[in-house]
Amino acid sequence: MSLLSRLLTFADRVSAPRPVHAHCDLPCGVYNPLQARIEAESVKACMEKFHGSDDPEFKLRSVVIKEERAELVKHHLWVLWTDYFKPEHLAKVPELHDLFWRATKKAGETKKTNDPAVGQQLLDLCDEVGAAFAASKK
Repeated sequence: MSLLSRLLTFADRVSAPRPVHAHCDLPCGVYNPLQARIEAESVKACMEKFHGSDDPEFKLRSVVIKEERAELVKHHLWVLWTDYFKPEHLAKVPELHDLFWRATKKAGETKKTNDPAVGQQLLDLCDEVGAAFAASKK
């Protein structure tokens, strides 16, 4: 008997699988839109630091960090969009598709500029995502 067969046989004897029901990929409590917002705060802060310095190397580092954080904003938004939100949430938040489209596009836009106003727009959209998340839990 192979090692894999023995392990599977042992696992069958130890516990039988039981059905688990959740509206998202894991039971609630693992998803949080604040992760995207925290990264968006970093994006805006890097933009402000960029404008507050005359050091070219510091400015370059600000841009590099800003772009890394912008990618993380998109990542966290996509995780919420693809793993947490389900079709039944559209009844509670009908503009969900458009909201996520605008938020992820704005995260991409922050990579093209160092304008803190664009960073603020991203923060505002992250707050809208947070409100949609809260509405989905009611």
